Amino acid sequence: MTLFIIFFSTLVISLVMTLLTIKIAKKFDVLDRPDENKKRHIGAIPLLGGLGIFFSFFLVISVFHENILSGNLTIYNWAGVFFGAIFIVVGGILDDKFNLGPSRQIIFPVLAVIAVLLGGVQIEKITNPFGGFLMIGGFKVFSSVIIALWLLGMMYTTKLLDGLDGLVTGVTSIGAFIIFLFTMTEKYYQPDIGFAALVLFAACLGFLILNWHPAKIFLGEGGSLLLGFLLGVLAIISGGKIAIALLVMGLPIMDVVWVVIRRLKEGKNPFRFADRKHLHHRLLDLGFGVKRTVLIFYGFSLVFGLSAVFLQSKGKLYALGMLVLVMFFLVMFLNKKSAKFN
Repeated sequence: MTLFIIFFSTLVISLVMTLLTIKIAKKFDVLDRPDENKKRHIGAIPLLGGLGIFFSFFLVISVFHENILSGNLTIYNWAGVFFGAIFIVVGGILDDKFNLGPSRQIIFPVLAVIAVLLGGVQIEKITNPFGGFLMIGGFKVFSSVIIALWLLGMMYTTKLLDGLDGLVTGVTSIGAFIIFLFTMTEKYYQPDIGFAALVLFAACLGFLILNWHPAKIFLGEGGSLLLGFLLGVLAIISGGKIAIALLVMGLPIMDVVWVVIRRLKEGKNPFRFADRKHLHHRLLDLGFGVKRTVLIFYGFSLVFGLSAVFLQSKGKLYALGMLVLVMFFLVMFLNKKSAKFN
């Protein structure tokens, strides 16, 4: 009952803060206006959506700080996460208002990673899918490199995925919910991480009410990066449960990898050049519609994410392999359909 009250309260706070953010964005003209290429929404839509999620998430976990400090994490670990999130939100506000270039945009995610590392977050061990653990706690440089690459990869996955109403918010909420379920099982019981994951889940749902198609507000640069950052952090501090996040975000991650490789082969900067060849754009162009396309991504994230709760380490590896095959055949199918369509 206590968890339900906290969940519902966070959802309401997130909704109220998002409504307030809409007014702020309109007052300071931080709006996303449509164009003839990538942005095809109707009318000017407020940005800065990450503010509502940021405030609701950190407000609730600060009020109930005993819950997040009931495990092995310290106040310094959470302080690193908090200041990392501040860097992302501040950078997002600047980008939403002044449209920063890629070379300046990346400064804030990098600062967020540094804040997490200075907060003392480290990976002690990685589960070996063939049995046992790979202990890396004694190699802090190696641990820091893994964390940096993981968090940057998660942030840029959610950033590049943010192309349809409710897509990133919904997929992140599913990821948070899966981590909540996983950390509340008897075998992997971590109530502190479960609590933080539940709060993130509720904060995302509160925002999703206004971000669902047709969206009343967009995540903006800060919001899309923030969700990848928080989900990535939860995967690390829950004991290196990276496989769970990989299964939840597997389809978006592989889509981003595929798009980056394709753009590099075409001689284009993958982070400076934008097009409509992401998986969600191609489904949209084939007539699936925004809601159905988003629900397809939700379905993949939920099915493969839930599999992580019930599968052992080797099973998760097989599930990841299956996800790669699904993505391969999906791309082949869309290429064939696109060729007929053109």
